[in-house]
Amino acid sequence: MHWTRILTAAVLALSLTAAPASAGKKKKKPKDDVTKIGERDVDGKLNFYSIEKEIAMGKQFADQIERQAKIVDDPVIAEYINRVGQNLARHSDTRIPFQFKVIVSPEINAFALPGGFCYVHTGLILKAETEAEMAGVLAHEIAHVAARHGTRQATRGQIANLATIPLIIFTGGWGGYAISQAAGVALPVAFMQFSRAFEREADYLGLQYLYAAGYDPTAFVDFFEKLASLQKTKPSAIASVFRSHPMTDDRIQAAQKEMETILPAKPEYLVTTSEFVKVQKRLREFLNPELRKSRLANRPKVRRRVGVITRDESVKKPTEEDDDKPPVLRRKP
Repeated sequence: MHWTRILTAAVLALSLTAAPASAGKKKKKPKDDVTKIGERDVDGKLNFYSIEKEIAMGKQFADQIERQAKIVDDPVIAEYINRVGQNLARHSDTRIPFQFKVIVSPEINAFALPGGFCYVHTGLILKAETEAEMAGVLAHEIAHVAARHGTRQATRGQIANLATIPLIIFTGGWGGYAISQAAGVALPVAFMQFSRAFEREADYLGLQYLYAAGYDPTAFVDFFEKLASLQKTKPSAIASVFRSHPMTDDRIQAAQKEMETILPAKPEYLVTTSEFVKVQKRLREFLNPELRKSRLANRPKVRRRVGVITRDESVKKPTEEDDDKPPVLRRKP
């Protein structure tokens, strides 16, 4: 008994002396370490769908969308949006190739399908004040795909029938899953809870991807707050999907906390570019051809002086003999 007491006291003493050394040292979770982006597993463990199957499903949905929606075919706008998106995707955890296209729609929205097919509404591009704000939305959508939320949601909801899956269009759009209005699908509460959880995860990862690509992460929160304000003052401008997944104060606060705790400060960030401003202007002209006509009509014109040919008998007409002679400067008398 005596030795038992001594041993117990020794163990307690060692634990007390060791506690201060480990106090405050909290092991960083993989999803918190922005230096490991691209090397982390963020796509969950439970998923009935392979990457190949997910891409094939996404391609099927994308074909349906592009048959119904008007895609912006202006090469300058299309190339710019795709380039910004690809840059963000390179600074993410995704293992899926991406495609980025612009859809003509006044709603402030963007959405990503399983398999990396991402669509940006023209309303979002025009409403964003900076390239970083727009990039923040794209980063959020990339996070949905990187975490494979579409097929994970289908797995959790035990949706294994391809006849049912197309009714669920994974849109993110800072709003989660948009359900086809025509389908009239009634969602169980558990399904909505899952999608809310995935929205928060996309917020969390998307902010990291925006930061890793060099953009100012505060733009992410700025656009959050802008959407929250629009939901109150002009709800018609917001995609209907946001009404079921509003920009709540706790989501904004969570993003702010993440910036303070896991994003090391950088000496400088990218906020916007002159190219973004030019693309906005070009997009406005694409949507309203009259603007382009007006700009072309009002631009400065170079007026060329038109010469008047008069007959002057004193001027000798050139002959074949003159061809071999050097040119002569003739001055008007």
